[in-house]
Amino acid sequence: MSEIQAGASRAQPPASTSAGFVHQGRPRWNATAADDIAESSDEFKNQFKIRVVDNSSRRVRASELIQRRYAWRGYSTSPLPRNDAGRVTLSACVEDATVATITAALDSPEGLYVSRLYPDEVRTLRAEGRKLCEFTKLAVDESVRSHAVLGAIFHVACMYVLNLHQCTDVLIEVNPRHVKFYQRMLGFKRVGAERLDPEVNAPAVLLRLDLDHCAAEIRRLGGRRHAGEGERSFYPYFFAPDEAAQIVGRLRGH
Repeated sequence: MSEIQAGASRAQPPASTSAGFVHQGRPRWNATAADDIAESSDEFKNQFKIRVVDNSSRRVRASELIQRRYAWRGYSTSPLPRNDAGRVTLSACVEDATVATITAALDSPEGLYVSRLYPDEVRTLRAEGRKLCEFTKLAVDESVRSHAVLGAIFHVACMYVLNLHQCTDVLIEVNPRHVKFYQRMLGFKRVGAERLDPEVNAPAVLLRLDLDHCAAEIRRLGGRRHAGEGERSFYPYFFAPDEAAQIVGRLRGH
């Protein structure tokens, strides 16, 4: 089981718009924030920023969030790896507090994390010519109660694997009770049977997101929070095309 499951336990539709981050307007970019990738705000105009975890202090804050949220679920976790070629860790921050984090990693000769439990499924996708990547180490602070933060950080992660590296599919492992959530909110599909992850002694299911579907949903709904109010997905909380193009440019520098 990937450690994404523990953080994902809090990644669920908000119970109330008065608690947490809900973006009602378009994300705004502060041109003076050179170290930030993107910026957005909640309905109270409280700002949060998406940053690359590219220094020791950011890595410590992201690791502390992962360890706290995973321990809450009784899961163990390995240390957060440093960014290297083919891997990037992102964080969503309110001032200096990290409220969410996710790691996006490309397929490589060392293999994917998910291939430990699902080697045959990964091998089949490779044989079909798919260019694979994975999302791991998702952790979300318990204060987050809406789609805004998750929509923003998922979109930037998708920019990394889709716009910068032209991947075709994202793979994740989740707890079986979270399968429907990922199917509904992002369009993942189940591609592996439930298995026991011996590292954390918990069940896991392999999911796959076709990035062609992801790109189509971004074109249809990205930046359209009000127009997409009837949509039960994260895509209306993704960035609008003009903003996304600028974010890709800033992400390219990392």
